[in-house]
Amino acid sequence: MRVGEGYFESVIFIMKGVFKLKQHQTNVRRELIAGLTSFFSIVYIIAVNANILKDAGIPLEAGILATVLSSLVGCLLVAFVANAPLILVPGMGINALFTYTIVGSMGLSYQEALGATVLAGILFVVVAFTGLSSLISKAIPASLKESISVGIGLFIAFIGLQKSGIVTGNPSHFVALGDLSAPLVLASIINLILTLFLFLKKVPGNFLISIILGTLVAWLFGIVDLGSFASASLSFQSYRDVWMSADLRHMASIPFLTACFSLVLVLVFENIGLVHSQVDGMLNAPEKNGKSLKAVSISAVACGLLGTSPTVSTVETAAGITAGGRTGLTSVTTGLLFLGALFFMPLIKMIPDAAIAPILIIIGGLMLTNITKIDFSDFSEAFPAFLVILMIPLTYSIVDGIAFGFIAYPLLKMFSKKREQLSISMFVISFLFLVNFLLQSVL
Repeated sequence: MRVGEGYFESVIFIMKGVFKLKQHQTNVRRELIAGLTSFFSIVYIIAVNANILKDAGIPLEAGILATVLSSLVGCLLVAFVANAPLILVPGMGINALFTYTIVGSMGLSYQEALGATVLAGILFVVVAFTGLSSLISKAIPASLKESISVGIGLFIAFIGLQKSGIVTGNPSHFVALGDLSAPLVLASIINLILTLFLFLKKVPGNFLISIILGTLVAWLFGIVDLGSFASASLSFQSYRDVWMSADLRHMASIPFLTACFSLVLVLVFENIGLVHSQVDGMLNAPEKNGKSLKAVSISAVACGLLGTSPTVSTVETAAGITAGGRTGLTSVTTGLLFLGALFFMPLIKMIPDAAIAPILIIIGGLMLTNITKIDFSDFSEAFPAFLVILMIPLTYSIVDGIAFGFIAYPLLKMFSKKREQLSISMFVISFLFLVNFLLQSVL
């Protein structure tokens, strides 16, 4: 036996033991294929998240590196803490909250937003490790939880339409249709059609392929200079200013606390639902639920230190599970592939808005499907949900949109003589949102 072969067999033996492959009725080959499948289904997040972080003031290169490292850390955590094949990457929706609400609307610097992420992550750890997650989840009505997802979906789609130039600002009536003859708009529309085709045909790695094709289409319209790729280099210089730059000096301020509270709210709601559906629904392994949520919470803290918005368990996890992933080896494989993606940083930096916007629009449309879970037959449930959905994109603030719905909910329940449907926790949260509005009007 050769030395290399012996080493390889030793590694396989260790992996089988650490991840209990035999107990989970799987093998190394199946887990590696599942990890590869998961990676190609979610790798688009590197370009998309980095471009969103760029709007918060984080340099593109730093955003790419932060996205890669946080995805690696998240995948390793869920692998070794829960031995589950979940994929943790910076989540769509919460990255929009980070950039366009906390930094854009509330006026925090990206360093302060990272500080809020660290603090929110710590609170999420407390929630995950003490069992408060189920208590909080039960306290918030399902209609409000689903409306947050729908509202954020509309917000993300709106951002995509703006990045594409299809929708532009207008001083007389807020927004208007963009110039359909502009190269950016034409390239974005063509890319949207291509992305929809790939998505509906369920082509593996559809979003990744659409980004590649979208970049080529943008090049044909003169938006991208492919010649710059030859001179591009791999540089981590800008990341030095972002890594460990979380600023907690103003953590007692109202905007900071509001940002932190909002992040915790979204983290808890989004991850409880996703982890439960994937671990219980797809894996049929309820015993891994609590451990998976703990891994996600620790990962959220790490994100604030690494320089990005929090990670979540993504819906793309389903691709890996469907491919046969049953253990943490799937997650380890995906995480290590993320690390390898750094060698393509010069190429990722060239990806234009015309290739990113269609993905944002489609993801927004996917999040809209949650509207079917809202009970519109009960107006005391439907109207607060409607306010959340309406106000998130119109105020360009996820926090303010959520606040309108949460403040309206107890009022409508009392007006409808359904006070027994209100919990003390719901009253407290609504009151906090109301106080935040009052303080904003006074200060």
